[in-house]
Amino acid sequence: MLPYPFMLTTLQSKRGEVMKVLVVGGGGREHTLVWKISQSPLVDKIYCAPGNGGIAALAECVDISATDIDNLVKFAVDNQIDLTVVGPDDPLMMGIVDAFEAKGLRVFGPNQNAALIEGSKVFSKNLMKKYGIPTATYEVFENSKDAVEYLKNVSYPTVVKAEGLALGKGVIIAQNYDEAVKAVKEIMEDKVFGQAGNRIVIEEFLVGQEISVLSFTDGNTIVPMVSAQDHKRAFDNDEGLNTGGMGTFSPSRIYTPEIADYCMEKIFKPTVQAMKQEGRKFKGILYFGLIQTKEGIKVLEYNARFGDPETQVVLPRLKGDIVEIFNAVIDERLSDVEVEWEDNAAVCVVMASGGYPVKYEKGYTIAGIEDAEAIEGVTVFHAGTKLVNNKIVTAGGRVLGVTAVGSDLDQAIKTAYAGVNKIYFKDMHYRKDIGIK
Repeated sequence: MLPYPFMLTTLQSKRGEVMKVLVVGGGGREHTLVWKISQSPLVDKIYCAPGNGGIAALAECVDISATDIDNLVKFAVDNQIDLTVVGPDDPLMMGIVDAFEAKGLRVFGPNQNAALIEGSKVFSKNLMKKYGIPTATYEVFENSKDAVEYLKNVSYPTVVKAEGLALGKGVIIAQNYDEAVKAVKEIMEDKVFGQAGNRIVIEEFLVGQEISVLSFTDGNTIVPMVSAQDHKRAFDNDEGLNTGGMGTFSPSRIYTPEIADYCMEKIFKPTVQAMKQEGRKFKGILYFGLIQTKEGIKVLEYNARFGDPETQVVLPRLKGDIVEIFNAVIDERLSDVEVEWEDNAAVCVVMASGGYPVKYEKGYTIAGIEDAEAIEGVTVFHAGTKLVNNKIVTAGGRVLGVTAVGSDLDQAIKTAYAGVNKIYFKDMHYRKDIGIK
């Protein structure tokens, strides 16, 4: 349910006209972005490419892939799009922002040379080392023989990472030498993640609770969002394979004001300054994957865009107009904008296809979404759905993100699962312990 009625309005924007916005992507993150953008009085029309079955209720879906940059640029020019918001990582690494800017189009997201902070784990680890940003110790390898030799002398478990993008699955935690060697060979020789595995990072395994902090930055100022915590494993009690995320909650139970202050001074500001120093000014969403260890907070990874499913719990807590913030970032005047948050909590439970993240069927009819959204505080964000003959059907591994806001985490958990219990599709799978960490 929207916090206030969704209405198109003809309120004039500062640029003299109501805006047309294009959102690039088609998952749960993009549905959440479209949902939040739809609440802006500055926006008259929203397009989403390619969109999904749920997004279609709020935006006009356009049949262009998120990585088809030439046709996205053409669409934006032909339809006089005032603002484009890029959701996924791939188009950012491919230079979509540079391509749009070359045509004089306004676009929210980092350009290609700044998106490298996510696109190359080697670059990001070297950046942290150079600028003294706390992270795990590591080594970089360009061939499997040297990596296998190095593995004889590390402590286990250890972490083996493909350098490039691998849909959130390019990180393998090896419990022993044999598992680590297998991981190296799969990544570097068998190329299970394609070219993402040309180089690898082997780093120490850090023990502790993870925290996600997304932030707005215009390359000079950084404004962290409220904290969140993700559940990556497929099954309850953090068992099973790593997934793109089975659910998330906000705020993190362990992210205290003292930790937030430390992160601001030792991690967030130094990262923005480091990127500027390197000639890679970062404008857009900078995501910090953090871990609280015995030695203190360290950085696990950076992302160059909104996290998924973290966006589904963070944006429902954002007060005010997200389009104003996007424009302030593009114009490098973020310091002039007050970004405020609700004093509440949010939980998102991902409803996935049975068999995810390995093998699963598609095309099953989904029932009960309207019943779930009839519950106060519940919004259902579509991740892998399609609209077929006026019916919503499954079209991916992660199908829905059932999100609830409440006065505190316990209430939000209870409300989210009340929503989940109203929804049914064949072979559906979800965790029963989201938010309990």
